[in-house]
Amino acid sequence: MKPLGIHLALAVAALALAGAPVASWTGDAAARLGERPDERTTAVASMTDKGYCDGALRPILRRVLTSCGLLKGGQSRGCKPVDAKKVAAMSGNDFNALFRPVAERAAIVQFDLDRSELDESGAALLDRTFSAQKGASYFLVVARASPEGAVQHNRELSERRAGAVLDHLRAQFKDPDLDQEVGLLWLGEEFAQLDREFCQWSRSHTDAECSTAELNRSAFVAWIDCRL
Repeated sequence: MKPLGIHLALAVAALALAGAPVASWTGDAAARLGERPDERTTAVASMTDKGYCDGALRPILRRVLTSCGLLKGGQSRGCKPVDAKKVAAMSGNDFNALFRPVAERAAIVQFDLDRSELDESGAALLDRTFSAQKGASYFLVVARASPEGAVQHNRELSERRAGAVLDHLRAQFKDPDLDQEVGLLWLGEEFAQLDREFCQWSRSHTDAECSTAELNRSAFVAWIDCRL
């Protein structure tokens, strides 16, 4: 082989050897990207995830919290019953079932019939529940009304109950991050009524007989540990 040909062959070989690690690194990176879990369907483990943060729960919570509840710039937003049905895209019973795994972190703050003011036992339970954040990111408030009265009245009543919870938290805790942590929904009597199963949960009116009507004069509150 002529000297020029030898030099060209050596140059090509050197470039090939230099390029091999780059190609390998690039291929490995592409493979890793291809293996990245789809957060819409697959659980992603993290320090704040719990066992209930599975592929079904996470996207529903994301829709609920971002569409209905998270407070932006001090302007509270929430979901009324019709909106909540659309956002959750599930039945009321299925929506309630989502929160069974968080029973130990949740509470039912109860109100008197046709009232939206927190009583002493409700305020105390709310304070204990909110204080037990334990690294969670979102505090969900789901207010309801029992079926007595007109539908529109109960929508407004449940909205006032959600507002009472938020007002108390703002006054009691002075938390600068509160408006980015608290999510609100008010469901009236039309969506996701609680059944007697929830009598076993922590609730504020323990001195009264537990009925479905009593349970639904309430605001369900819980810290959510999912990474969304």
